[in-house]
Amino acid sequence: MYIHLGSDVVVGDKSIIGVFDLDNTTQSVITRKYLESAQRGGKVVNVGQELPKSFVVAGERGNSRVYVTVIATNTLAKRCSRKINTRRLIKAGQTEE
Repeated sequence: MYIHLGSDVVVGDKSIIGVFDLDNTTQSVITRKYLESAQRGGKVVNVGQELPKSFVVAGERGNSRVYVTVIATNTLAKRCSRKINTRRLIKAGQTEE
């Protein structure tokens, strides 16, 4: 199954390593450094021209790409064919009830 990330970009659902919300994750220095490194390495693909909401890390056989997209993480999660345990998808700083 393929997941549509916006514009004309699709990736295989089995190649998705993670889906991340830009507002929450870019507060971390580690995440910002990771994104900067991916940008310098030419591994970032900007999907669309609008304000991005999330990024998807996908890859196979040691070759990864970072797709920056305008689609929200919840929408991308719904598009995945795999069952995602949404209780594990909690925001930073919150505890699981």
